[in-house]
Amino acid sequence: MKIIDYDGIRESFRDAVNMTPAAIEKWLKTDDSKAVGLVRRGETESVGRQSAKRIIAILRKKRTALTDADYAHMRKVVGYVKRHGAQRPHGDVTRTRWRYSLMNWGHDPLR
Repeated sequence: MKIIDYDGIRESFRDAVNMTPAAIEKWLKTDDSKAVGLVRRGETESVGRQSAKRIIAILRKKRTALTDADYAHMRKVVGYVKRHGAQRPHGDVTRTRWRYSLMNWGHDPLR
């Protein structure tokens, strides 16, 4: 039987997601947020923007209300932020698609 480290997942998620629910919501209203990310066939919104909405819901839940699906998504977010963050381009990243994509996943690399 596999033991799940819920505390470790929550800690890693808190480290990866450095934007508040309000900041993410504000970001999602921008054209820059809408302009980046993979949009799957048949869908109208990028994977990152869909993830951001789940992140907001997770951040607003009490720890005791988190589901296994929430923890699975938290692990997905942590993995994405680590992988994508490692691809940081050279120079000023303030107005880059790289930063905007990470922000769609709740992580602002300039914080």
